[in-house]
Amino acid sequence: MKRRLAYVVAAAACLVLAAPAAPALASAAGAPSTAEAAEPTESTESAETADAAEAEGRDGRSDRSAARQRRQALAALTSAGAVSAIAEIRDRDGVWRGASGVSDLATGAPVRGDGRFRAGSVTKVFVATTVLQLVGEHRIGLDDAVEKHLPGLVPNGANVTVRQLLNHTSGLWDPTNESGGIFPELFDPAVFRAWFADGGLQRTVTARQLVAASAAHAPYFVPGAEWRYSNTNYALLGLLIEKATGHEYGQEITRRVLRPLGMDDSSFPGSASAIPGPHAHGYWTIVDEAGPVRKTYVDVTEHNPTWAGAAGALISSTDDLVRFERALLRGQLLPAWLMREMTAAVPTEPGGHQLDYGLGLARYQLSCGPVLGHNGGIFGYDTQLWGTADRQVALSYTGRGDEKDEAAQITAMRAFLETAFCGGR
Repeated sequence: MKRRLAYVVAAAACLVLAAPAAPALASAAGAPSTAEAAEPTESTESAETADAAEAEGRDGRSDRSAARQRRQALAALTSAGAVSAIAEIRDRDGVWRGASGVSDLATGAPVRGDGRFRAGSVTKVFVATTVLQLVGEHRIGLDDAVEKHLPGLVPNGANVTVRQLLNHTSGLWDPTNESGGIFPELFDPAVFRAWFADGGLQRTVTARQLVAASAAHAPYFVPGAEWRYSNTNYALLGLLIEKATGHEYGQEITRRVLRPLGMDDSSFPGSASAIPGPHAHGYWTIVDEAGPVRKTYVDVTEHNPTWAGAAGALISSTDDLVRFERALLRGQLLPAWLMREMTAAVPTEPGGHQLDYGLGLARYQLSCGPVLGHNGGIFGYDTQLWGTADRQVALSYTGRGDEKDEAAQITAMRAFLETAFCGGR
């Protein structure tokens, strides 16, 4: 099975969990509980060395048990081979933060729980929120044709709507995740080494170049016929924001979302390759299979993320992402009628509802109920952001290894989400 460069909200098959029954979650989106305290307390601990640390809350025994379960679940990610894993869980009882692993294979320095990272396709929730705000201002219509706002850019654009871009039912081909797209065959060791040595990670790919690469290929299907994840959709939505507002998509999202919420760790880097502030390093694994299998870990922390753009370029922290998720699901960013539009989801697999996809926001079924959010993957970094009105969870880990290692880390990631939402408190 070929691994993807940018994980989709992963195909539903990648997010199926097997876990014991647990208490039901509160509604995925809705009014805050009337029993909630004004401000949660905070607990920060290392997932590997926090035996003496205890999360604070109303019931000390259950709090200690929940903290221990979370600590163990986070450490399972690094035990499965991830270089580092950091997480934050916020609910009515407090804020729990955990960290496991090292920030840098070269130095072995412990990872910082407050570090920044590339959030990948979690960016899409921010883009969708901004587009929906523009819908509320009557500057864009959900059922407007793309051709109305971006004439001549998309073949058959008169039959592709803004809604179809948001929920990935446009059928537009994805040059970031398909052979023959903007990347060579990077899982071939010789190809990756040559591309990396030639500065492949530092090349600028504009949104219009990405859309042109998509337009050069036939679509997957006629608009609205099926669901298929494509980063082309969000490259177009970034251009749509710019056309409607006169500002770059990152500037507009910063003005509307990041600044009002105090998300000081978050930024849109443009073509800048560095991650500002403290951060874990991200790695790409070269697997040489000629003779004994040999794995080489290449530091890909610094790279030009323009290819991801409005589909995945955001840099953030777990604290910032949880703050955003909380505000979104509590109705602070969109009115109720637009939240209903955002959460009206289509199945990602025929006849299945393990993972449904709305307007930039996915609904993921856990053993104790549904959660809303998105995941993201970009060179070196994997992110999960999920929540309900009462509990929000952000996880970032720096994976490494071959397909077997990756599968083990995905299993551990799913188990962490089950523990975070269904395993106590």
